[in-house]
Amino acid sequence: MTELTHNDLLDEELSTGELELEDRASLRRVAGLSTELDDVTEVEYRKLRLERVVLVGVWTEGTAAQSEASLAELARLAETAGSEVLEGLVQRRQRPDPATYIGSGKVLELADVVRATGADTVICDGELSPGQLRQLEAKLKVKVVDRTALILDIFAQHARSREGKAQVELAQLQYLIPRLRGWGESLSRQAGGRAGGGNGGVGLRGPGETKLETDRRRISKRLSKLRREIASMDTIRETKRGRRVANEVPSVAIVGYTNAGKSSLLNAITGAGVLVEDSLFATLDPTTRRAETPDGHTYTLTDTVGFVRHLPHQLVDAFRSTLDEAADADLLVHVVDGSDPAPEEQVNAVREVLAEITERRSEPLPQELLVINKADIADELSLARLRNLLPGAVVVSAGTGTGVEELIAAIAERLPRPQVVVDAMVPYTRGELVARTHADGEVVSEEHVAEGTRLRARVHPDLAAALEQYATNGSA
Repeated sequence: MTELTHNDLLDEELSTGELELEDRASLRRVAGLSTELDDVTEVEYRKLRLERVVLVGVWTEGTAAQSEASLAELARLAETAGSEVLEGLVQRRQRPDPATYIGSGKVLELADVVRATGADTVICDGELSPGQLRQLEAKLKVKVVDRTALILDIFAQHARSREGKAQVELAQLQYLIPRLRGWGESLSRQAGGRAGGGNGGVGLRGPGETKLETDRRRISKRLSKLRREIASMDTIRETKRGRRVANEVPSVAIVGYTNAGKSSLLNAITGAGVLVEDSLFATLDPTTRRAETPDGHTYTLTDTVGFVRHLPHQLVDAFRSTLDEAADADLLVHVVDGSDPAPEEQVNAVREVLAEITERRSEPLPQELLVINKADIADELSLARLRNLLPGAVVVSAGTGTGVEELIAAIAERLPRPQVVVDAMVPYTRGELVARTHADGEVVSEEHVAEGTRLRARVHPDLAAALEQYATNGSA
């Protein structure tokens, strides 16, 4: 007769309900996230030695599919940062554990997975407190990174301009300063007398507290310098924006989830030649290009930084001037990835960030034009559902050019129109005023007579002032 072990006896005592509860609370593997190389010959295509990471998330609300989609997005973020995803784990909890994020028991299970896979990094799908970060690294014996630090790392890799680098460094330092800590005996805390024990006492105080305070002061000085630099760059940006406003050039801002195809759309409309890559946050620096409506009116089109679920507040604050480009525009072109499994969640994430911007500025958002992109790779059923979910949206494919003409026409319809109606008899010697009226205004009627050109048009106030001396019956 086989002897029963202690664990076998425990299993017999557990009821079915208790087993179901235990199964529900256990760490559950998410299939399909591993990016390990199947063929070693593929390694030559890798740009660098990849960190081997295990992903872990806490499912607190929503459906299982939503929690798995969030972890799949974390896997794409990890790959973009240069990591090789080995395993993905999700735990069902009412709220993250305040000490270890997933609970002390599950940390032991996670440690077993880390050892079994040979991972050197754990990435958590949420922002960890300094205490959670410290506890996890102490128990897992590997580097632990949270979602915020991961996104900041991607931004640091992709920033190219001086302004972009300064904004990313500002966000990184704001994230780092509450998480400073000393390591080992070389950075031990100060202690004196009996409190110091064997290592303390007069003349034996550790350098830890001094080192941390020195680091904090240096970071604070660097933060102040970065804020001054970004403020001076804001002045340059405001000057450029002021010139466009003075010239009454309408502005259109392209916003949307990261990798939705914003840069591709900018290229399709203007031929801007902006970097296009199938990668998250491939472009960070805003690009402004001039474009024309079908009837020849000029406007500017700006490609802004992409958004993501739970975009770190440090980034929203650091990229304030860049995001203000969107808030100050006359029209928002909101690009949605039509091939994504849950595009409505992307729309909500973008609108949350935009709402945060407007709440800070206490100004309403500009008019929004929804654009469903990547129609060439989206299935018809998904597109039909999106058309019903987002009425009035324009369906396009920036890759093939399908629907781009319709989008340009839709943008032209929504651009602000000149408000002042003028009737004027412009002499032929002032032909530049007629040309300017055609370029910047809307000509209602035009007639060439012996005295000059009789015009009725809608124009902006500055042009109305220039035409005032030639007005025939005033302006209305």
